[in-house]
Amino acid sequence: MTGILTLGGLGLSLSVDAFAAAVGKGADGERRDLGKALRIGLVFGLAEAISPAIGWLIGKAAATWIQPVGDWVAFGLLVVVGGHMLWEAWRASHGEPLPAEIQAVVSKRAGTLRLMLTAVATSIDAMAVGISLAVLDIGIVSACIVIGLVTTAIATLGVLVGRKAGERLGPMAEIVGGLALIGIGVAILIQHLIR
Repeated sequence: MTGILTLGGLGLSLSVDAFAAAVGKGADGERRDLGKALRIGLVFGLAEAISPAIGWLIGKAAATWIQPVGDWVAFGLLVVVGGHMLWEAWRASHGEPLPAEIQAVVSKRAGTLRLMLTAVATSIDAMAVGISLAVLDIGIVSACIVIGLVTTAIATLGVLVGRKAGERLGPMAEIVGGLALIGIGVAILIQHLIR
């Protein structure tokens, strides 16, 4: 479970909210070079790297109570987070308003504080994943590094392609990320059941 490919897949799954917000930031009409896009990507990457660590600490504190059902808890959390991502993608594709965190980034007057709040809002799901990582006794440092780096790259890319791609990629990326998280949850459950 803790291989670099699995952590990379987890990082990709968790970065889709940041990607959607970054695409919105790129689509706001303001011209951005690679340096500006990378700074925005770093804000998202840092928030996404810190959130699992917070969740991991919470999970470690509750590990004695959760341990007997840890794989089921990890499965449940990942399915709930993945399902929520699918729900958000469905809402966006059916013309419902974008979530407030994405709307804040799309706003032309979004400043640094709004960007940071958006990064935190889009990384909340990573906190639940951090709880799962604690329950599964997975090293959090390597997970946070990989998740942070992947999110930085994905969010930077989102800003750069945002002007051309618009907001259509956001829901599609959210669907892929949600399905990937559910898939990881199912894999955890299958490993638990065949032990």
